[in-house]
Amino acid sequence: MPSHSDLFTPYRLGQLDLSNRIVMAPMTRSRSSQPGDIPNALMATYYAQRTSAGMIVTEATQISPQGKGYSFTPGIYSAEQIKGWRLVTDAVHARGGRIFLQLWHVGRMSHASFHADGHPVAPSALRADAQVWVVGDDGVGRMVDVSEPRALSEQAIQAVIEDYRQAARNARAAGFDGVEIHGGNGYLIDQFLRTTSNLREDRYGGSRENRTRFLLEVAKVVADEIGAERTGVRLAPYITARGMDCPDVIPTILLASERLGELGIGYIHLAEADWDDAPQIPQHFRHDLRRVFGGTIIVAGRYDQARAEALLQEGLVDLIAFGRPFVANPDFPARLLNHWPLAAFDPARLFGGDERGYSDYPAYAAESTAG
Repeated sequence: MPSHSDLFTPYRLGQLDLSNRIVMAPMTRSRSSQPGDIPNALMATYYAQRTSAGMIVTEATQISPQGKGYSFTPGIYSAEQIKGWRLVTDAVHARGGRIFLQLWHVGRMSHASFHADGHPVAPSALRADAQVWVVGDDGVGRMVDVSEPRALSEQAIQAVIEDYRQAARNARAAGFDGVEIHGGNGYLIDQFLRTTSNLREDRYGGSRENRTRFLLEVAKVVADEIGAERTGVRLAPYITARGMDCPDVIPTILLASERLGELGIGYIHLAEADWDDAPQIPQHFRHDLRRVFGGTIIVAGRYDQARAEALLQEGLVDLIAFGRPFVANPDFPARLLNHWPLAAFDPARLFGGDERGYSDYPAYAAESTAG
């Protein structure tokens, strides 16, 4: 390891001072209270335990009932949900942490059981080759095939954009430091960006300008509500799963990134694939992104400390997000700093359940004392 560690240097994100360059990446954990998908005290404990990250990005949070695709994921559209998220932000801020809410509309990545008419929505009526986690009447969660979507009309698109605006307003009311618009991983905004999922012939489809229009209109209304510097966007340029292998996606995302920069958006957060044989992000893309976007760049993928430090020292990124290591290591930054071993998480308890496999993982000192 290098003698100087950029990971542990402070960083200024807009008007927010971050204590280090480690971000806790968004991770779906499906612990919200039912009915109503309401954040709760258990979630507040979980996030508060992890405030040694320079910044936390919450699990993806649906902006409306229409935006839901997985069981027990939280929302940000009801008064009860806002009140529940306030428990989380108060707990995080009491420990000096920073926390952004990830705004989510899954689009076609959903199941009929979540929708009154039995159909998710999408840019085009194309079913994804994918599955989502759904809890059945027997109370057991299972991965099931997604359902056939219906195409959004232009009027319906405007209604979704207004849902994003209201969600940003609600996030502000709930005490968040900012919001991150989920524009990657095959969800609704990503579906608009790609020719493989967007076959529209109106002003939201066809050309790159048209396919980026929905993202940019969403980003504009969110920035108007919460401030551009407190708005981030997550993008996934090299992820091809879920029928998203679009041959034109890289120039489309670079165009979108340039336009986001013109809006003054605070950061772009790259979701990089984290499985063994996933494609690597080429260096030329990192240079191109840095050239077209002048804001903060966050990356999340299968990073260890050495790879994270190398990217920071090259100046190609500003913050590094870690996901899975935070599951079983609430004190993950301290473990990196002190070269303490990392605990392994229980994969059977990732989605749904109680505090087991969620908020009951000890910090290293407590773990060592207990041992």
